[in-house]
Amino acid sequence: MPKQVDHEQRRRQIAEALLRLAGRGGVEAVNLRDVAAEAGISMGSVQHYFRSKEQMLHHAVAHVNDRAAARIRDRLGSTDAPRAVVRTVLLEMLALSPESREEYLVSVSFFLRALAEPELAAVYRRWWPQLEQWITDLLRAAQDAGELAAELDPSTEARILLAVPDGLSVGLLLGHHTPEAAVELVDHALDRLFTAR
Repeated sequence: MPKQVDHEQRRRQIAEALLRLAGRGGVEAVNLRDVAAEAGISMGSVQHYFRSKEQMLHHAVAHVNDRAAARIRDRLGSTDAPRAVVRTVLLEMLALSPESREEYLVSVSFFLRALAEPELAAVYRRWWPQLEQWITDLLRAAQDAGELAAELDPSTEARILLAVPDGLSVGLLLGHHTPEAAVELVDHALDRLFTAR
């Protein structure tokens, strides 16, 4: 009897292999043959799921987002306090852990490729506004609860907060910041908003 293949698991396996390769050498260095070797499967198996490198990259971008979202959900548990949720999201975006460092490096590589590839850029244009809106909604809920100053614009503050992990991650990777200092800076940014009256 032929072995049953879990197709979603196989797609994840391919995406994880792509991420490892891209994390080591950038997206431009990735090809179907190398991904197959990294995943420990045949090139035909990779081509069964993805006809081109572009399809594989699009799937990998979604996989990175899903992987990060799962970690955020796990860390939050049943907590829905706006500050705790925003803090968890920002810390997860920092290049602190091996997974988040890999994701950050791969995201930068994807972003650079997206500048010249409209379809990949469209993927980013879909999910980034959703992230901004989520953080905006959390800040607005905190404002409604009196935890954030009434004169602050939640949308503007959300965009500012989401810029923090990128800048800090560059510093982390280059050794300008320690992980502890980066976390302190995130907390400082949140303290400025959530203690405002």
